[in-house]
Amino acid sequence: MQELLEDYILSHIDAEGKVLHDLNRATHLFHLRPRMCSGHLQGRILKMLVRMIRPQHILELGTFTGYSALCLAEGLASDSCRVDTIEIDDELEDFIREHFSSSPLAPRLHLHIGDAREVLPSIEGDFDLVFIDANKREYCEYYSLIFPRVKPGGFIIADNTLWDGKVVDWGKKLDAQTEGILRFNDMIAADNRVEKVILPIRDGLSIIHKVES
Repeated sequence: MQELLEDYILSHIDAEGKVLHDLNRATHLFHLRPRMCSGHLQGRILKMLVRMIRPQHILELGTFTGYSALCLAEGLASDSCRVDTIEIDDELEDFIREHFSSSPLAPRLHLHIGDAREVLPSIEGDFDLVFIDANKREYCEYYSLIFPRVKPGGFIIADNTLWDGKVVDWGKKLDAQTEGILRFNDMIAADNRVEKVILPIRDGLSIIHKVES
């Protein structure tokens, strides 16, 4: 039933477009963990959230092959807005840049290669929206680093916060990634500076609103 529902949803939402379609296909053909790609449904959700929030400056932690960055850029109002996206795996750089350059959205996209904790200080300005989809073990540290730079009223979106259901069923052995997500979810739940909700979409998508002071 779940697969039938997903197929129904995909047939009743906007198409992903040629650049995204080609990128998704190439990701599945040439990369070992294609499931890390946001994909059609989540990509349309990210674009719609950007349309609703209307950010000028987006930060993404964890580019992977660039699908989500393109979706975020697609939702921006104009080329005067930007997405700064950080990827730690330098072996992905050529692949990402090739697909970014094939898109008319290229002027909105700024790729940084390196550890987000080291790259972040080199990026100027504060952020209206941050999308976290990087090392799950470091989610709490990422949150602490970016929170002061999220504008009041801004949003943080965190991916994989249900982590294949392991947040409620991790068995006898608690692996480091699951532990990282559990710590992050508990941290957000206890943070009275934000409003928060977890959407049970794909692998869990947390939407976090920084309350205006």
